[in-house]
Parts: sequence; structure tokens; C-alpha cells
Amino acid sequence: MKRKTLIKRLSAAALAIGLFTGAILLDPFAAGDGRVFADEQVHSVYTNELIPSAQASQRPIAVMMPTDKKAQPSYGIGNAKVLYEVMEEGEISRQLAIIDDWQGLSRIGNIRSCRDYYISLATEWDPILVHFGGVYYMADRISAPDINNLSGVSEYGSGGEAPGSGYFFRTTDRKAPHNAYINGEGITNACNALGYSLSTRPEHYNAAHFKFAEGVNSLEQYGNAVPGSVIDLSNIFTYTKSYFTYNPETGLYAKNLHGKAQTDALTGQQLTFANVIIQNTKWSKRDAKGYLAFQTIDSTGDGYYFTKGRGIHITWKKTSDYSPTQYFDDNGNEIQLNTGKTYIGIAQDGRAVLYS
Repeated sequence: MKRKTLIKRLSAAALAIGLFTGAILLDPFAAGDGRVFADEQVHSVYTNELIPSAQASQRPIAVMMPTDKKAQPSYGIGNAKVLYEVMEEGEISRQLAIIDDWQGLSRIGNIRSCRDYYISLATEWDPILVHFGGVYYMADRISAPDINNLSGVSEYGSGGEAPGSGYFFRTTDRKAPHNAYINGEGITNACNALGYSLSTRPEHYNAAHFKFAEGVNSLEQYGNAVPGSVIDLSNIFTYTKSYFTYNPETGLYAKNLHGKAQTDALTGQQLTFANVIIQNTKWSKRDAKGYLAFQTIDSTGDGYYFTKGRGIHITWKKTSDYSPTQYFDDNGNEIQLNTGKTYIGIAQDGRAVLYS
């Protein structure tokens, strides 16, 4: 009788500890050290939010999505924990969405073509790259053995393979090229067929990405902080004239595209971010067609970091494809991001962000 009472007391205590720590602690008299965890939670490398440990070990997807007015809104873009926006030829920007919880998405896209500088941005997350073709400047990199990609058509221009192309689909609600999609089940099946790992690869994956604040970083500690209630990127992205507005009630920045809220077609909700980074980047024009090159691996770049209605000047560096991009304040300290999603605008050097 005493043993049963002791077991009940230990079980209750174990359950209380499990609830307190965010993990459910089962059967304290199980084999081994006596502890069995279900749904143990860890901090996300993308947002610092608590997520199931099983999700943390899964590879994200990096999806090419358009900013074209006729292509809005995109499906699944609201799941992007890190969203890049970069200029392309023709003064039109494109987006690279890093999505870790993609498995259950019924529709992702529409999906557009890739450029080589997106590969450099994406690889630091060791993702499965999802795109619909590309240009010949990316031929060597996209066909390298370390790159796992799914492409609806030939990988680069008119050349290369089309890995996983049979798992993409087109819809009739929009005209091509704005109607190409894939879903979570299709990605899983394509990766299994191609032999791609769905778990992060230890030989490539680097978990040391953003440095997150303990608590809230209001930037009040910086005497030279600039106002950041409105972040205007119209000088940087002249076609979309992207801009952000800060909501002090939510503590988040709402993203706007083409003069109105940018939303996710799956949910209807506007995209919001806790952190907005503008990353000034060296660039050049490659040819008469206007194809661009960006120097995403560098040690002398600068930019701005905005959060909680303020901004500071920063510098950034990245040493290799798989190494994380690091951001520093003017004192040389790595900046501390707030918990939540992050937008990174890759700005052409010479095009200034406006803020107020």
C-alpha cells in the first residue's frame, strides 16, 4: 500500500515538472534512467519559439515566391520563419521563404525560378530548395552534389535536370507563370524518391544562426537608435514599393506590397515580423539582359536592424555558403533579435532604406 501511494505521489510530481518545463514526463519507473519524454520542446533556431524537438531536426524548405502583382497572394508564405526579398532583373524583386513546418501545407506557391545568389542565401539553412527552373548562371551550383533541390522544369535555363518535377502541379485560377505549386505531401514523396534526407544533415547544418535576446530587446540601450515605426523600401524595391508598419499593440511589423497588405492565401492573414533587417550588399549587372550578381559572402557589409519601433545601424558578415550570416551593432556586439519571425531585405548598395 505504501509503495502504491509513493508511486502516485512520484507520478504527480513528475507530471507537474513535465508541465512546468513544457514536456510531458511519462512513467517515472520506466526503463533506463526512469524518464520518458513525449513532445519535448526546444527553442527554434529560426524564431526562438518553443517547438517539438522532432520538428527541430527536420529540414526546412526554401521556396522561390514572386512579388508580381498578378501573382498575389501566395500560398503558405505566412509559414515562412525567415523571408528574404532580393531584386532581380527588370527591377522586380523575388522572395525566398524559409519554411520549417511545411509538411501539412496543402498548397505552396506559386513557385518561380531561382538565381544563384538565392542558393547562397538558402544554403546556410541546409534546406530543400524548391523552385521552377532558373538561369544558366546557377548551372554549376545547382547541380553540385550537396544541393538538394526540387524543380518543376529544367534546373537552369534550358539545361540541367528537373528533379521532382512530377510532384508539382498547375491550377486554372491563374495564368502561367503564376499558377505552379507543390504541397507538403508532394515534397515528402519527391524527397523520398530522390533519396534526399528529410532530417538536417550534420555535415552541412549549422544551428548557430541568430542570437536571440533573453526577454525583449527594445533597442532603448542605443543612444543613436533611429525611429522605426514605418520602414519604407520603395528606394530598394521600386516595383513593389514594399513597406512595413509597426503595431505597438502586437509588437510586430506588418508587411505591405503594392500599396496594400501582403497576405497568405491559405489564411488570409497579413504577414508580420518581429525583426526587420536591411542588408546592404555589393552587386553588379552581369549582361545586357540585366541579370544581377550579389556578393552575399562578405565581411564588410552594413545595413539596419529594426524592432519594437526603433532601428540601429549594423554590419554583417558571412564567410561561406553554409556558415550563418552574422549581424553586429556599431560596438562590435552581435545583435540580439526578438523572438519571432525575421524579414531580410537584401538591398543593392546605394539604395537607401527610409524610416520614420
